Amino acid sequence: MGENQKKIVRVNNKSELKKIPNKQFKKSSEGKSLVAFATLGCRVNHYETEAMAEKFIREGYEVTDFENFADVYVINTCSVTNMSDKKSRQIISKARRRNENAIIAAVGCYSQVSPEEVSKIEGVDVVLGTRNKGDIVYYVNKAKDEQKPQLMVGEVLKNKQFEELNIEEYQDKTRAFLKIQDGCNRFCAYCLIPYTRGTTCSKDPQKVLEEIKKLSEHGFKEIILSGIHTASYGVDLDGNVTLITLLEEIEKMGGIERVRIGSIEPSFFTDEVIEKMKNMKKLCPQFHLSLQSGCDSTLKRMNRRYTAKEYEDAVNRIRENLKDASITTDVIVGFPGETDEEFNETYEYLKRIKLTKTHVFKFSPRKGTKAADMPNQIDGTIKDKRSKALIELNAKNEGDFSESLVGRELDVLVEQEVPNKLGVFEGYTRNYVKVEIQSGNEHMIGKIIPCKIEEANGDYVVGKII
Repeated sequence: MGENQKKIVRVNNKSELKKIPNKQFKKSSEGKSLVAFATLGCRVNHYETEAMAEKFIREGYEVTDFENFADVYVINTCSVTNMSDKKSRQIISKARRRNENAIIAAVGCYSQVSPEEVSKIEGVDVVLGTRNKGDIVYYVNKAKDEQKPQLMVGEVLKNKQFEELNIEEYQDKTRAFLKIQDGCNRFCAYCLIPYTRGTTCSKDPQKVLEEIKKLSEHGFKEIILSGIHTASYGVDLDGNVTLITLLEEIEKMGGIERVRIGSIEPSFFTDEVIEKMKNMKKLCPQFHLSLQSGCDSTLKRMNRRYTAKEYEDAVNRIRENLKDASITTDVIVGFPGETDEEFNETYEYLKRIKLTKTHVFKFSPRKGTKAADMPNQIDGTIKDKRSKALIELNAKNEGDFSESLVGRELDVLVEQEVPNKLGVFEGYTRNYVKVEIQSGNEHMIGKIIPCKIEEANGDYVVGKII
C-alpha cells in the first residue's frame, strides 16, 4: 500500500483519517524481525512485558534493547499520574525517531483510559488496553499485513476474568515475579487504577502452583507474588481461597526457597494471619505496606480504609512475631487540603514507627480522579519542602536499619556482579537488604550464600562469605 494512502481508525465509535506508511521489516543476522520493549510503572507491568516478549519469541521474533533499531516497539504504558502519561508519550516519540517505519504498539494503562488520545500520537499503529496483552503479536502482525491501525480496548470494569500471561523462559534466573491478581475495588480518591485495570480478579490457585513448580524446575530460588491489590487475592474465586491459603500451599512445595509478597495493605495482617505466617519457613519477612499518610484526616480524604493506629498496630504485630522483619511504604505529600499540622503529624508518625524505607511522592493531580477536583490544592514549593523533609528522615531510618544488621550472619541470594567492581557481587537478604559481597565469583550467582555483615553503607551493607 502506498505511502500516502489512508485508512480509517475507529476509536470510541468515532472515526478519523490516519496515514499508514508501508511497514517493511528488516531481518536480524539470524533472519528474524526485531522487537523492543519499554516498560513504565509497577511490577505487574514488568511481568506482563516479559510475558509479551516471550510471545514474540515464540512467533519467530528476536528481542533487542529499546535503544536499538527495531521493527516493532512495544511501550507498556502507565497512567498513575499525568506525568506517567507524558513519559509514555515521550517514549513513543523516541521509538518513532529510532525507526519511523516501525510498528509501534502502545499497550497498558494509558491506552486503557485514553485510547483516543493514544491513537492520535504520531507513529502509533497498535493500541491495546490492560486485559488483552496476550494478543499483542496478533495485532502487530495484523497492522503490518493490513497496513492499517489496530485498536482493541475493552471495558475493564465489566471484565471479571484473569488474563493468563504465563512465562516459560525467564531471563533472570535468580528470582521471578509471578502475577497472581489484577484489578482493584478500592477507588482511592487519587487513583485511576480501577478504571485502568478493572475490578479485582485472581489467578486460579492450582495454576499458580503449577507455574511455581516450573520456576523451581528452571532453577529459581525466589518468587515474588505480585498484583495490583494483592491482599484481595481469592475474593472472586469459589471456595475458601485467600492469599494466606495460597501461601500455605506454597509452603508445602519443594524447590522454591523464598516467597515474597508484593505491595499489600495493613488490614491483611490480622492476628490469625500472623499466627500462620510465624510457621512459614519460605515466607520472607519483608513487606511493603502502603501508608500514604500518617494523619487520619488526610487518609479519610484519600478514601483509604484504615486509620494511622490500625496501620501502626499491623506494623507492631509483624515486628513482634516475625524476626528481622523489614517494612517499607509509600507516602504522598501535598495531598489536597493537607495543612502544615497534618503534614507534621505524618512526619512525627514516621519518625516514631521507623520503617525500613519510605518512598516519597509529591501529589500530582490525575484527571478523572476525585482528588483532582478537590479544593485547597497545595502549592508546588510546599510539596517540595515536605518531600525533602521526608526523604531526609527516610535516609536516617534506612541507615539505622542497615546499622542494626552489622555483625549479623544472614543468607544472601546472589544476583549479579556489581558493575565496575571486579570480584564484588550483590544480592539480597530475606528481609530484602542489598548486600555487596567482597571476593566473590560468578559461580555464586543464583545461590544462597551465608554471609557476615561487616559494614553498613547507606542503602546497602557489605558482607563477607562465612
